[in-house]
Amino acid sequence: QVQLVESGGGLVQAGGSLRLSCAASGIVFSTNKMGWYRQAPGKQREMVATVTSRGSTKYAESVKGRFTISRDNAKNMVYLQMNSLKPEDTAVYYCNAEHQLTRIGRWGQGTQVTVSS
Repeated sequence: QVQLVESGGGLVQAGGSLRLSCAASGIVFSTNKMGWYRQAPGKQREMVATVTSRGSTKYAESVKGRFTISRDNAKNMVYLQMNSLKPEDTAVYYCNAEHQLTRIGRWGQGTQVTVSS
């Protein structure tokens, strides 16, 4: 059974930092592109950052230079280091695993990030 379990969300002041973690099980981690997405109230879910099995990364323009995605293939973990947080970063953050060949995607349950001004 595929499981993606996020952790590390919380309440932080503007300018602060948080590190999100996602533990994956039930998948062959190395064959999946991993990503973080977020959804704010009343808005569509949007891509924040992705990382391929080879380590190639992609970021939303709004987080470039502030957020860093990384993965540990040995531990089946993916991380999102978020620095210089802004109130507009407030959202539920979801971990995603997308199989590189089938493009089948899996989602975690989400973790809330709230940035106060």
